Amino acid sequence: MGYPAGLHFIERLGAAAGAPTVVLVHGSLDRAESFRRVMRRLPEFAVVAYDRRGYQGSRGAGVVDLGGHIADLLEILAEVRSRGAAPIAAIGHSVGGDVVIGAALADPRACDTIGAFEPPMPWLGFRRPQPGDDRPRGWTPMAEDPGQEVERFFSRMVSPSAWARLSAEGQAGRRADGPALVADLLSLRGEPPFSVMDLTVPALFGMGGAESASHHRNAVAWLGSHVPGAATFEIASSQHGAHLSHPDHFADFVRAVVERAAA
Repeated sequence: MGYPAGLHFIERLGAAAGAPTVVLVHGSLDRAESFRRVMRRLPEFAVVAYDRRGYQGSRGAGVVDLGGHIADLLEILAEVRSRGAAPIAAIGHSVGGDVVIGAALADPRACDTIGAFEPPMPWLGFRRPQPGDDRPRGWTPMAEDPGQEVERFFSRMVSPSAWARLSAEGQAGRRADGPALVADLLSLRGEPPFSVMDLTVPALFGMGGAESASHHRNAVAWLGSHVPGAATFEIASSQHGAHLSHPDHFADFVRAVVERAAA
């Protein structure tokens, strides 16, 4: 069987044989490496993280839409399952959460529990607010150059000053992920890719605290209230990038997801 060809993986075995396995899925303009500190705080689990197709070490594997990322994750989960791992938890950050939810809907037997930290779901009506405009609005046109879209996205999600502090090499590395980023963003702009209300796998939805974006928090609160059997988990002191800024708390989120498999 094996993992999908061309994807870059980071794997770490659990401290004991038969440990639960956690598969971590990163968001847009991110990479598996961003989970390193979280992984170090989870010695009791076997952990698999990977660069999604088109990003970083997986750029050579080409660019796909959300459906392609879901197909990759299903293949990864099938390989993990073939090794006898149980339970298996799939956990995604941001768009990685959409990938995880889509995989659980496509094959509820692929994993035993899922977690999604602030997954964007604009088709439910939760979108970044624009000051002074509460009317229905269209999408901001994409930059013609994917590299420019990278700078715009990074500046919005982190800060313009953080982009300016990146070295020339760092900026170039991010810009190289532009085609994959654009594919992610376009996947969220069309018709709903799935019906999250059809989830049957135990699900935990995570969110940051009051400083996190309101559309993310509102979406997670809605998911916790409307998805059958779902629950929410708040990292009160964090914003969207909790796996980077609060690895201890994000590791607790991972443990809570795994615990739901037993429950």
